Amino acid sequence: MDDLDAVILSSRTGRCSLLGIAGGCAIAVAYAVRRPELVDRLVLFGGFARGSIARSKTTEEAEAARTVLRVLELGGAKEDPAFRQLFTAQSIPDATPEQSRAFNELMRASGGTKGGVSVLRALYEIDVRGVAAKVQCPTLVLHPAHNFRVPYEEGRSLASLIPKASFVPLNSRNAIMLDHEAAWPEFAAKLHAFLAAPRPTSAPVQELALADLTEREREILEFVAQGVNNGEIAKNLRIAEKTVRNHVSSVLAKLGFQSRAQAIVRAREAGFGRPPAE
Repeated sequence: MDDLDAVILSSRTGRCSLLGIAGGCAIAVAYAVRRPELVDRLVLFGGFARGSIARSKTTEEAEAARTVLRVLELGGAKEDPAFRQLFTAQSIPDATPEQSRAFNELMRASGGTKGGVSVLRALYEIDVRGVAAKVQCPTLVLHPAHNFRVPYEEGRSLASLIPKASFVPLNSRNAIMLDHEAAWPEFAAKLHAFLAAPRPTSAPVQELALADLTEREREILEFVAQGVNNGEIAKNLRIAEKTVRNHVSSVLAKLGFQSRAQAIVRAREAGFGRPPAE
């Protein structure tokens, strides 16, 4: 979530729509709750609130999940794709040979190490049921009805936990939608319609108490909107870092911001933090 936070803040996009796929859905849900000022819409495909180990009802189910992890840990980085093909075949059973090879290579490059498997293990053990109920933004949950990796009931359960979420079952077996399968047109249509809906709006920062800011506080807000940390602001302005912290706290209080991330987004909406025109 910290990595995702860094990417979104550095992208200078302001509020964004966030897409989660499979295990990424749990991360997206948790992030939308952590940063409600940054996420205006949430799309979840093939996801779950509980990972495969967390939702296991029997010892055999938990052992089967751990076996997949062990196979990837032992052979995920090897040239032989057979170790990865187990996961690939479960994830995208309708893939073309070329798509399977590409997915196997992606797994080798991005998750074939023990460190990569540890990330996957964390997703197998995750449980965001308590967090999901706190999502505030419009949410679309799409789920392949016949997927081997994440049962249909898990997708429906995830949707039921999120207030006012829309649930769309898709006649598919694939954890990643393939553009040659029959369910693709429905998936694309539902996604486009959801993203084309008017964005939730917030009061522009110009309507807030900008007039109450001192010249120094406006200067500080400009740096904050650029994503500059307190230490760098202090160096640029040649003042103590403690002084910067005090100014930042004052700006947040005067403008009614709950967090620095909210200040960044709302200040950028008001025109702060924009790169100079070339």
